[in-house]
Amino acid sequence: MRKGTLICATALSAILMSFKTTDSATWSVDKSHAKLGFSITHLMVSDVEGSFKKFDATITSTKEDFSDASVVMTAEIASVNTENEGRDKHLVSPDFFDAAKFPTMTYKSTSFKKVGDKKYTVNGNLTLHGVTKPVVLTAICNTGVNPMSKKTIAGFKISGVIKRTDFALSPSTPEAMLSDEVTIVANAEFAKN
Repeated sequence: MRKGTLICATALSAILMSFKTTDSATWSVDKSHAKLGFSITHLMVSDVEGSFKKFDATITSTKEDFSDASVVMTAEIASVNTENEGRDKHLVSPDFFDAAKFPTMTYKSTSFKKVGDKKYTVNGNLTLHGVTKPVVLTAICNTGVNPMSKKTIAGFKISGVIKRTDFALSPSTPEAMLSDEVTIVANAEFAKN
């Protein structure tokens, strides 16, 4: 009887060990070392750049190489800044972002795939102007240790392209005035919690 109990206990222990979860690490963005930006072509000759001054992002991963990471980013639309006050007021109006009706933009990854030594393809859903669409981003990652805080850090250079008309952003504005393609460029440093 005791031998049978011991065998059952050993088997149960092995089964429970197989379900053991790996602790995940959360990484928080260091806003003083991050920028969420974009650029759009004006009159088919020059690029106008802008950014969102108020944003937040977190990364969660169980693997040190981020190959199973998930990211969530939010930005306040009213914080858009193109270094031109009149243009910024126009951008938050109903003609473009309609910040009063759609105050935030979010990006939630659905996969974070390592495709090179430091390169990742990030698939996710972007919600902007009340529309949610899949968006693919490219990320380049560098890791290290902050000599001041002694925390493990990771820096990401992120890029991608969306179409403004996919998100119903001023769809009647012709491409000769504003390109349909908007380039997303972000640089962000994250600290491991």
